[in-house]
Amino acid sequence: MKIAIVGSGYVGLVTGACFSEVGINVVCVDIDSKKIENLNNGIIPIYEPGLEDMVVRNMKKGRLSFTTNIAEAVKECEVLFISVGTPPDEDGSADLKYVVSVARDCGKNMEDYLLVVTKSTVPVGTSEKVRKAIQEELDKRNVAIEFDVASNPEFLKEGAAIADFLKPDRIVIGLDSPKAEDIMKSLYKPFTLNGHPTIFMDIVSAEMTKYAANSMLATKISFINDIANLCELVGADINLVRRGIGSDTRIGHKFIYPGIGYGGSCFPKDVQALIRTGDDYKYNLRILKAVEEVNNDQKTIIFDKIKKYFNGDLANKTIALWGLSFKPQTDDMREAPSLIIVKKLLEAGAKVNVYDPVAMKEAKHHFGDSVTYFEDQHEALIDADCLAILTEWPEFKFPSFKIIKKLLKSPAVFDGRNIYDKAEMKQNDFDYFCIGVDTQK
Repeated sequence: MKIAIVGSGYVGLVTGACFSEVGINVVCVDIDSKKIENLNNGIIPIYEPGLEDMVVRNMKKGRLSFTTNIAEAVKECEVLFISVGTPPDEDGSADLKYVVSVARDCGKNMEDYLLVVTKSTVPVGTSEKVRKAIQEELDKRNVAIEFDVASNPEFLKEGAAIADFLKPDRIVIGLDSPKAEDIMKSLYKPFTLNGHPTIFMDIVSAEMTKYAANSMLATKISFINDIANLCELVGADINLVRRGIGSDTRIGHKFIYPGIGYGGSCFPKDVQALIRTGDDYKYNLRILKAVEEVNNDQKTIIFDKIKKYFNGDLANKTIALWGLSFKPQTDDMREAPSLIIVKKLLEAGAKVNVYDPVAMKEAKHHFGDSVTYFEDQHEALIDADCLAILTEWPEFKFPSFKIIKKLLKSPAVFDGRNIYDKAEMKQNDFDYFCIGVDTQK
């Protein structure tokens, strides 16, 4: 079987690499000729642990290739995955122009049966738009070629995407054709041999499952952050509360870590898109609107704490920031809290020193010359008035507190991810501030 994956971004590239890893012939298509040229030279456009080795290995074995020629890819494949971007419009709805464009390319170029699978995160009803666009192009050609449409949403965590694809919690597939079901079963057989469940359902339900899953996780994050803020006011310790409620198997420990809000390419966009879908159907998704509001407010928490510590005057203060990506093990800064925090610090007149293990190149696209970049985490602290932790990279978790204190002008640490222990920081004579704990009592 030969498959094509249109869109060589995060989802498309991981999907193509992992399918080729189990012996399937894959061609990845993208309109960005520079990206394709780089990929053919083994240059990966994103940071994802293990991805570069997998791509290079399968290219050498002839199972993975890259092209800008979508017409040729459509003619040669039996299954085509749409993995293009669906950026949010100003009203929060997903922009489907790239998805529909790929569908039209399928209708213009297919010569035999084709199964078109939406892998991109798309609103409910998108598969019907895909089906319509394909059929319209076939009608223009005055040809009758059989095709099916399916939905196969991805559930990949940035930083662990390879493991998530190769050993999935579940595989969700929406379809309405026995032939399409047989093809998808065959395609995913290497990933289900160890008992990983494949859940077949109708297409609309599959589309909704992706949005509902991400919105549920976003809800847990905003919930624990709301509780953390209350804990700080009443004198409770959110770290203890989290352990107490997480031990309930109905709740669990995952996604109830307090912090400075969620970011990335999925949660913010998907919550907005689902809210918009509700509005389109005249249904008010009140909980999700609150989730979004809490998250937006949470991204300013660390800035507010820093400003209060310096009595509201940040003019000419130097703030050192460790971590810029929205989470560890990725260079992705889309919707990262660091974007908001840096903006507010600069607006308040502060100077900003930044360090991140992998996101420095990406940071320069966002901040330009407005901040000072450092290739060493400790150099970023020299003569800084305080340190703020924005991303919980492993290398930040066990630092030399003696070195930190020696380099900083003020012994102040603002921990946006609660990676340090309150008692230990107090023992080292730091002014320590985190999320959901009154560290000053």
